[in-house]
This record gives sequence, C-alpha cells and structure tokens, in this order.
Amino acid sequence: MKKKLAFRLLAAFLIAGIATAAAGLGLFDNLDATLSDFVYQHPEGTDGEIVVIGMDQRATEEYGPMPWPRDIMADVIAILNSDPENAPAVIGVDVLYVGESSDPGADGYLAGVCAEGGNVVVASAAQFGSEVVELGENEFYMKTGAVIGWDEPYPDLSDVTDTGHINAKADNDGIIRHAQLYIDVPERGRVYSFARVIYEKYCEYLGEEPNPAPESESYYLSFSALPRAYSESVSVVDIIDGTRDPSEFAGKIVLIGPYAAGMMDEYKTAVSHAKNMYGVEIQANAIDAFRKGFFPKNASQALQLAALFILTFSAVLYFSDRKVLPSLIAWALSVAIWLGLCLLLFRGGTILNVLWVPLFITLIFIGSVAANYIRAAREKRKITNTFGHYIDPEIMRRLIAQGASALELGGKQYDIAVLFVDIRGFTTMSEALDPPTVVEIINKYLTLTTECIMKNHGTLDKFVGDCTMAFWNAPVEQEDPVYLACRAAMDMVEGSKKLGEELSSRFGRTVSFGVGVNWGPAVVGNIGAPKRMDYTAIGDTVNTAARLEANAPGGKIFISRAVADILGDRAVVTSLGDSIKLKGKAEGFEILTLDSLK
Repeated sequence: MKKKLAFRLLAAFLIAGIATAAAGLGLFDNLDATLSDFVYQHPEGTDGEIVVIGMDQRATEEYGPMPWPRDIMADVIAILNSDPENAPAVIGVDVLYVGESSDPGADGYLAGVCAEGGNVVVASAAQFGSEVVELGENEFYMKTGAVIGWDEPYPDLSDVTDTGHINAKADNDGIIRHAQLYIDVPERGRVYSFARVIYEKYCEYLGEEPNPAPESESYYLSFSALPRAYSESVSVVDIIDGTRDPSEFAGKIVLIGPYAAGMMDEYKTAVSHAKNMYGVEIQANAIDAFRKGFFPKNASQALQLAALFILTFSAVLYFSDRKVLPSLIAWALSVAIWLGLCLLLFRGGTILNVLWVPLFITLIFIGSVAANYIRAAREKRKITNTFGHYIDPEIMRRLIAQGASALELGGKQYDIAVLFVDIRGFTTMSEALDPPTVVEIINKYLTLTTECIMKNHGTLDKFVGDCTMAFWNAPVEQEDPVYLACRAAMDMVEGSKKLGEELSSRFGRTVSFGVGVNWGPAVVGNIGAPKRMDYTAIGDTVNTAARLEANAPGGKIFISRAVADILGDRAVVTSLGDSIKLKGKAEGFEILTLDSLK
C-alpha cells in the first residue's frame, strides 16, 4: 500500500512538474492568448461620444487614391468647426502629415483651420529598429526596439495642434491586445499615445480631471466595441457634400482616418480574430479605455505557476483512482470554477492565464480515464483468466466489479454449501482399459459434473484426479445455496445413469457417482503464493463434505443434518443415524441420504 502511494505521489509530482515547465516556457502562450480573448473581451458597445469619419472606399472613388491633397482634410475640419458653438470637443486626425507637401497653399490652409479650431490632434509615429549602444571602452551591445526615426507633423501644423503617436504592436501571434502609452523619443522626450492625448483634451473640454494613466508603458487593452461599431457609416464625403449636418458631432470626439481594406491600416485584434479592425477604430477603443479607467494587469507569473503545480498535482492524485462519472463531474467543476475565478479577478483588474489550468486538468482527466480503462481491462482479463473456467458467470460479474481486490491473497469466512463427487469403480476400469479410453471416459464424467455445477450457479473449485469439488454462497452470497448444491448433486446422479448406459454399450464397463454435500463455515479466498494461487475453500466443513462423499456408495448422495434441516420438506431423505463413522468426527454425527428434491 505504501509502495502504491509512493508511486502515485511520484507520478503526480512528475506530471505537475512537466505541466508547470511547459507553461513557464511559453509553449502554450498563443493558445492561451486566444482563449483569454474569448473569455476577457466582451464589448458592451459605444455610448455615441466617439464617432469615426472614414476615409473609405466612397471617398477614394470621389477624391482618388490616397494620399490626398491636404486641402481635403482641411475642408473636413473647417466644416466640422464651422459653428464654434456646435463644434466637436476634439478632432483626431489619424493620418501622418510629415514634411511640407508640393502644395504650400494646402499646407497653410490645413494649418490655418487647425489653428482656428484649436481642437485638433494629429498623428505622429516612431520607427523602430536596432542600434549599437556603447557601454564603455570597447564594449558594445545591440539594442533592439530602439527608436531610430520619428515622423511628426510638418512644423506649421505641429505648432498649432497637439500630437500623439499611433504606433501599434501586435503580440507574437499577430493579434493586438496591448496598447503603448508612450514612446521616449531621443532629443524630443516622451510622446504619449494619440488616444491619451485626445482623451486628456476631451477631459479639458469637459472641465474634468482625467483618469490616471496606466502604470506601465504597455497596457492591456479591453476593447469596448467590435469592428465598425464607431463609424455609423459616416464618410468624409458625407461631411464635404453636406449630407451630414456638422452639428451632429457637437461636443463629441471625432476621429478621421483610413477606413477601407487595402489602405495598410487594418489589424487583427483580441476582440475579433475573424474581422480586421482599422487603426482608427483601435484608437477609438483606446480612448474609451481611458474614459473607463480600466487597465487590468497580469497576475504574478510565479504565483500562477505555483498554483498550476498544486492544482495539477492534486488532479493526478484525485483522478488516478476514480470512476468515470465522479471524474467527469470533478473535471467539469474544476474548469467551471477556474473560468469563473478568471472572470471575477479580471473584473477586479487582474489577468490570469485562462488556458493553463483547464488544459492540464483536461489532459490529466483524459489520461486518467484512459489509464483507468486500460487498468480495468487488464484486471478484468486477469480475473477472467483466473476464475473464468470454474465460476458462475453472475459471480464472475461481481468479482469483476470488485476489481484488483478480488485477486489479492487472503481469505474471508463464509457459510457455504460444499459438494464433493467421485467416480466409483474408476481404479478397476483404468486397469482394464487403454489410457486413451480412460481419459475419454473421465473427461465425459468431469464434463458432466462441471455442467451440473455451472447450471446451478456453483463455483468449481478443483479437480483432483476423478474427484470434483464445488461450493456455493462465496465469494458472493446466493439465494438458497444449499438447495442449489443438492440440485447439482441430483443432476449428477441422474446424468450419470444415461452416461453409464452409453459407456456400457461401448466399452462393456460402467461407473457411477458418490456425492457428499455439507453446509457450514469455511475460509474462502486466494490461497497460495503471489505467483501461484488457488481460489479455494478450506476448513472442517470442507473436510466433512469430502468424507461424506468418500463413504457414499455409487449413485448415492450423502448429506449432513445441517443440509437436511435447511432443505426441510423440499427434500425426501433417509437418516442413517450414526451407523457410518466419519474420520475426525465425534460420535453421534448423523448422515442422511438425499433421495429426491421437490
């Protein structure tokens, strides 16, 4: 038992260690991120305070492919700000206007309308790469992710607008889940994100204190809306041709940016893997995140790995020795509780790795079910091989249900009915006939006794030469075991008559059965050594049955008074009193013949 427990503990430790190492090495990071997207990203829709005006397919058909002349954007801004009392709170232009164009008039026009409105934020962007950093004399290292270039609005526009970076960085699987709060630009300083600058300008318009920014440079972006949720199908064409009244956007945040496929500004995001989101929509979601002030942070990796080890270790111990239904219930509860915990903590601002626990609990559950099935099949095969040839099928079914315990050495006391049957005249016959004939005859008799035992649901204990031993009421209790044993004895006597006639006609020889049946306590179980055991019954009850059989003449069934009392008026018996002395039995032991059964 201790050895088995030690093995289970070692297996649990190794499996938990492998699971923890695999998670810690990031082997399931992409899969975990995908599942986390499904669990954590639940957009609630927009409140209408942010509107996207798209530089869409209609606009490219109207004004030609981008880049457009800068006076087109100037016209849009001028129209939106045409009534200062009903102007947008902030206009965010998600387009890079780097350097002067070939049309100075358009550059001046754009800068002029932005200056007049005073509510415009334009985009800037960093270029990242690698650069050599000098640590000391003859010591260098290659720094990756360094800012090697900076694209900002041309000077006249930069002087009259605010700017924020529009850089977006996808995770390793190409999905955008995080936003970059700021970029430290050499010789310029820290530049905050386009979304943060717009949000703070919006708070200034409302006269409110902005929510605190995230603590880290990169933060998890909880999306508020699905793709295309912010646009309301507004195109720059609608603004320029007067289809949409600019007063509709009064006091709102208006974002203007590319809004059609093929403009190199669309991304897969955590909120929708199947449908790309345009960059301007990502900016809208980031602004809404600042408005909500909700920036969940990842829980400690070390704590999560420790929890994973403990849970998988416990799962191995639990599932390793359970039936399928309890295991299935435990698995379902474990996964449901973990997912519920993930959602609960997420709402409190803490992000757990969603996949780790359900994945490894599921793998352990499946592996345990498979292992238990294989082990049960082996035990069933072993039990069948051990008992199948000499035990009643119903008893066999119950033994299989007991599993490996049915094969353990040791015995248990039962009250059993024991039957012994022997061939009378076998020795004389064997001397007169050739060996093959003797074997044929004895096999016919043993087949007859076996069939009678099995038909009456007995357990065939053993053959000893021409003698057969069987018992009833063990290893499982049976209804009326004494009657079953006596019914088997009567069937043997009746069957021997027909078989005797056949043998007489063929070989000129015949034999008969002597049978003894007793009832009482005996020890039944696997007796012997681990490599060689017999499932048998031992004790005085067994010995007495054997001596009853030894004294029974051919064609007679000797029973004890205990058997006769249980049979009652269902049997016709003849008492022989104590006229026959049984070896080892005291004076007065009554023997009876069983003449018939009702």
